[in-house]
Formats: sequence, C-alpha cells, structure tokens
Amino acid sequence: MDALRPVGRTLLRDRAYDALREAIVRGELAPGSVVKDADLAERLGLSRAPVREALARLGDEGLVETKPQSYTRVTRLVSRVVRDAASVVRVMHELAARTAVPLLGPEGIRAMREANVRFASAVRSADVEAALRADDELHDVLVGASGNHAVAATIARYTPLIRRVERRLFGDAGTCGSAELHARLIDACEAGDTEEAVRVTSEIWRALEELADEATDPPDRL
Repeated sequence: MDALRPVGRTLLRDRAYDALREAIVRGELAPGSVVKDADLAERLGLSRAPVREALARLGDEGLVETKPQSYTRVTRLVSRVVRDAASVVRVMHELAARTAVPLLGPEGIRAMREANVRFASAVRSADVEAALRADDELHDVLVGASGNHAVAATIARYTPLIRRVERRLFGDAGTCGSAELHARLIDACEAGDTEEAVRVTSEIWRALEELADEATDPPDRL
C-alpha cells in the first residue's frame, strides 16, 4: 500500500505529517533522497503550505534535513543517531513498565498475549508491517496503563528512527524482536513482578540499540 496517497481536507498539516512520516519509516522515501514540497503536495493532493509545515516538523524529529537554498532530503541512517534514539526509547519503556505493572488488569494481559500471537505469526510469514504493528500494540498496553503522557510522547517521537532500521534489516536474526521475550514480559506482568518486567523490557529494547551499528548508510555525496 502506498503511504503517499491523497488525503482528506481536514487537519491537513497533521495528515500530511502522518503520511510523510509513514513513507519515510517504510522506506518509500528512501534515506538520502531529496524531497520537494511541490512534488509531495501533488502526490498527497494538498497545497504546498501543509506539506512545508509537515516537513518542518519532521526536521525537528530528525527524519528530514534541510540545507538552505539547496535541498531538503530524508536523513540517512547514521549509527550514532539510531543508537541514541534506541537508548531513549528503551528508558521510556522501562519507566512505562515500572509504572504500569502494578496497575495492569486481566484485560491488559489478554491484550498483550493477543498482540504477541499476531506478532509471532507475522514474523513467521515475514510480514514486517504486521510484525511491527503487533509489537507496537503489545508495548502500547504498558505505555497506556502507565498513564504517563510524557513517556508516550517521547516514544512516539523517537521510535520512527528505530523502525527505519528494523524494516531495512527485517529477516536477519533478532531484528524484529522475539515472541519468547514478549512471553517472558507478559508472564512477569501477570505475576506482578515489576522488576522482572523491567529487566525483560530492557533486554528487548537493548537489542535494538545493537542494530545501530548495522544501519550506517554510505558516505554523504551531496
């Protein structure tokens, strides 16, 4: 499915942002590729103004970069940047787990188990989009239960930098996480073992930090 399809006329700035971010994360707009607001506006069926605003927001989040009077392009995958983002996301998920476990009820546990079933099935069938969607759904249970909006906002901001790497490397061992690790996390949550849940959460997200060294793009030639 093409993320860069025409969008509706409401909340144009936000919808342009969502569409462009998805296209970048999925690789439809490749790392290092030059983007032009006029071209993107035409593809999205929008005027240039909301696209420019969306690109500015994506620049703040490290997904695009601009050289004045020269170009705007999708940022390349740089090891240090990915590692930094993964470290921040890991700490936020650890905090979410620490806060959420004492508050998590049977419905939350069930939602996590169901998400993990979908995750395992998607990994077996090499469906990267479904796997990452299920992974997000599983961890979002803890983030939501924590009730910490700052944690949720920080995770939402920096996770796309990591997901770009996972999509690129999907299929290599361990690049899309482990259903077994998820199961350990869920069991710890169900038992009310906060410290174990935090330890497993840390293990899951530290694995993504290690992907950073495999994410470096070729040298910049622009």
